[in-house]
Amino acid sequence: MAFRKRKIAAKTPAELDAMEAAGRIVGIALQEVRAVARPGATTLDLDKVAETVIRDHGAVPTFLGYNGFPGSICASVNEVVVHGIPSQSVVLQEGDLVSVDCGATFEGWVGDSAWSFGVGELAADVEKLNRATEWVLLEGLKAMIPGNKLTDVSYALETATYAAEERFGVELGILDGYGGHGIGRTMHEDPYLANEGRPNRGPLIQEGSVLAIEPMLILGGETDSQVLADDWTVVTADGSPASHWEHTVAATADGPRILTPRQ
Repeated sequence: MAFRKRKIAAKTPAELDAMEAAGRIVGIALQEVRAVARPGATTLDLDKVAETVIRDHGAVPTFLGYNGFPGSICASVNEVVVHGIPSQSVVLQEGDLVSVDCGATFEGWVGDSAWSFGVGELAADVEKLNRATEWVLLEGLKAMIPGNKLTDVSYALETATYAAEERFGVELGILDGYGGHGIGRTMHEDPYLANEGRPNRGPLIQEGSVLAIEPMLILGGETDSQVLADDWTVVTADGSPASHWEHTVAATADGPRILTPRQ
């Protein structure tokens, strides 16, 4: 019975506003990073842009130094799904799919968001993958409403992935073992949010609960991955490209509220 009564911690309306202030800085940083992601730029160049934007807005890069991570963003290119370390040696080329994950801490609250985009024009199947992943995020976060349970969001993401395969005409794999999370004054709070699973399980979503929701999908249906020797970089097992989209989302009486807007 105790398990059934568990709830995802709630933030007050004022705290949600404070989280959105952090999230808006992240959104600006992501837009600025995308604007400079041209052929010849390095992922370290992108990282420097993000850090400058975050600090110029009076915030701190949440990722920098987090468990020893050396960058202000995760910059993951093509077969790198997540946690790519910004590097002077990773030079962007026309047709690359770049996933940028970014966090900012502002006045004690964290915003966390990611998106994927092409350097120039993407191959048709990679474009479908990327559009599908964005769509899965926007469909899945609709389950972030008071009264639902944690895995209702997982189930929504999973069923949206199946629907996206039909909608976009592409085979998709859900990256195994990675997912979203609670977030607030620290980047990773309980609970862990799987990107697939049976509904109506786990703690209750209440008004003011916040989750970072982040589908990670692989072109061609692969689900396995491996971590490189740097202990961070996650790559697809078969070398297929992957897409990663994320928003920090609050459950409110008026429905899901995205706390990391990009406008």
